[in-house]
Amino acid sequence: MEGHRALDATCRPAKRRLIFFLLLFLLPVRTLAQTGDPATEKLSETKKLYDAGNWDGVVRAVAPSPDVSADLLFYRGLALAHLQRWEEAKAAFEAGREKAPGDPRFLIELAGIAYREKQFSVAKRDLRRALAMNPKDEYANNFLASIYFQEGNLEAALKYWNRAGKPKLEDLTFEPALKLRPLVTDRAFSFARGGAWRRDQLLTTQARLQALDLYPGMLFELRAHDNGSFDLGFHASERNGWGSSKWAGLISLLRDTPYQAVDPEFYNLGREGVNWVSTYRWDDEKQRVFTEVAAPVFENPAVRFRVYFDGRNENWNITNTFIPGSTSFTRLNMEKAAAGAEMRFIESGRWEWNAGVDYSYREFRNVLGIPSAAAPFFTGGSAIALRSSVQRWLIRFPERRFTLNSNASGEFGTFFRDPLGRYGRLEGTLGARWLPKARGDDYETQVSLRGGRTIGDVPFDELFTLGFDRDTPLWLRGHPGLRDGQKGDAPLGRNYVLVNAETDKILYRNGIFSVKAGPFLDTGKTYDPSGYFGSPKWLWDTGVQTKIRVLGGVQVVLGYGKDLRSGRNSFFTTVTK
Repeated sequence: MEGHRALDATCRPAKRRLIFFLLLFLLPVRTLAQTGDPATEKLSETKKLYDAGNWDGVVRAVAPSPDVSADLLFYRGLALAHLQRWEEAKAAFEAGREKAPGDPRFLIELAGIAYREKQFSVAKRDLRRALAMNPKDEYANNFLASIYFQEGNLEAALKYWNRAGKPKLEDLTFEPALKLRPLVTDRAFSFARGGAWRRDQLLTTQARLQALDLYPGMLFELRAHDNGSFDLGFHASERNGWGSSKWAGLISLLRDTPYQAVDPEFYNLGREGVNWVSTYRWDDEKQRVFTEVAAPVFENPAVRFRVYFDGRNENWNITNTFIPGSTSFTRLNMEKAAAGAEMRFIESGRWEWNAGVDYSYREFRNVLGIPSAAAPFFTGGSAIALRSSVQRWLIRFPERRFTLNSNASGEFGTFFRDPLGRYGRLEGTLGARWLPKARGDDYETQVSLRGGRTIGDVPFDELFTLGFDRDTPLWLRGHPGLRDGQKGDAPLGRNYVLVNAETDKILYRNGIFSVKAGPFLDTGKTYDPSGYFGSPKWLWDTGVQTKIRVLGGVQVVLGYGKDLRSGRNSFFTTVTK
């Protein structure tokens, strides 16, 4: 016991010193807690003034000063905005943003002022910056989505509304009512009643409706209910029978009469989305009969089949394209018939694919000026081929109205006459489209990059043609594809590379027709290992074109092209859908 008392006696001075030092450090903290932090009190008083709606009091309490905190500047800016002193409010928010660059509140409020002043591009920019800091901010997402919706950019609006779980759809309405069977219609529209309508559902719906080829112009409308839900309205002129109207059908039928052709077309047969389109051309130099029938499979617009027949009797003059640089007179006649079937699968709004089989027979006659070594190119006979392609959107940037699409296709088949045998044909495309304005299509820029090649020996009609020919999509608009009405004046080859770029500006528009015009630039080259075909140099064409669209359907293209290599000028015309 004595030992313990001695130990206690020894420890007492140490305990007293420890208690003394603890009191020494705790007293200032306690005193501070009792007296309060001036900055905290200032913020609390300002918040009380703001909550009471005393905007002038807030402005007087928070004078602009380098020492003012970001939070106080935020309340000053809010009060000035309530007083509609916009420039001063903007200055307060900008000052607060400099003090707290990572706080999205200042960018959101600056966006509100910009919106009030109708500076929508500035408002969208600030909201995107705020959402980069906090992507889940419901107010900012709703605000930004509403701006895009007002501008008619539904895809961009859905991108940001979806982050907030909106918009919820209750019903689907049609104005005017559609004649397409209700089951096909319901399957074309991707959404769940009572659930949020997602951006990918919009893209899928658009892809299915475009595949039906019944609605040349589509408009989606959202109508709000008091409970915060929406109805989805669909507006479109529907093609039925001849078309969406008698005048539209007549114009479509006669659109190719300047080129000695007519185009009988009938849509939505039996109200089942069955379309029959055809072309009959009686031009003595290039006769053609084409017809195809396409329809949804089992009333499902996401799966579509088509069967077709294409018969041609064409005279070719390839003097300028056979053995480049040669002046030997070379011409021929080709008869060809092809028939096939294809299935198309729309997997989503972002990608689709198709597969089919094609049987063809060709015969070459009156072949003049052809060396014997080039005879395989003009081998007739039959062939069968399997075809497939995949299309996918690589980039969709709806805020900037920019898209980049890709397409890859392949064809592998067999010719049943020597010296030809198995062959392949591959093509790929990248296509970009940009609408620089926030709304409408007043300006539009399109750029495409294409390339293709063949594997094995192929006959003349399987070569790629670069030039302006209404039967080929590979346009070099300064190189006419016809000479005295006969095909063969444009470069041919087994392989090619092609770039097309164009910009259009709307010059005039009313309810009946619209007029666009703008420059274009084409460049490309064909290659052929045989040496009999191909362009000797890289080709460059430029010019201007005008596009006249009638009743939202048929489009007439009038253009002037210049071959920058030879200096040759040419005019071209065509009609598209």
